[in-house]
Amino acid sequence: MDDYPLLNLFWTMLWFFLWIMWLFLLFKVITDIFRDHSLNGWAKAGWLVLCIVLPYIGVLIYVIARGRSMGQRDVKQAKASEAAFQDYIRKTAGSQGGGATSPTDELARLAELRDKGAITPEEFDKAKAKVLA
Repeated sequence: MDDYPLLNLFWTMLWFFLWIMWLFLLFKVITDIFRDHSLNGWAKAGWLVLCIVLPYIGVLIYVIARGRSMGQRDVKQAKASEAAFQDYIRKTAGSQGGGATSPTDELARLAELRDKGAITPEEFDKAKAKVLA
């Protein structure tokens, strides 16, 4: 440890950090290349070859040329994921019957049960008062 000065340790950590940051950026760019539906197959292949053959320059060129649309695609995907999640929540909550029905629907169901004879008029009145309360 005595032959490795603190400044060298600092520079090593800095280069390691920059290398890890570049790897994250490389994977982000490659993911974006395949996610972009506006690019045709040849354009995707060209960007991918550029990023693999000349990794540092290729990633830098991609970020300069398509960085803004890259962010827009991220936002679009996040909104689509959020909408799908909210739709799933609505469907799941509605199928459980945990208060997802409106009072009008509940009254119609009670009236059906009364008309079929499944409940008495007194039971209907009690349930109706409970729904309207």
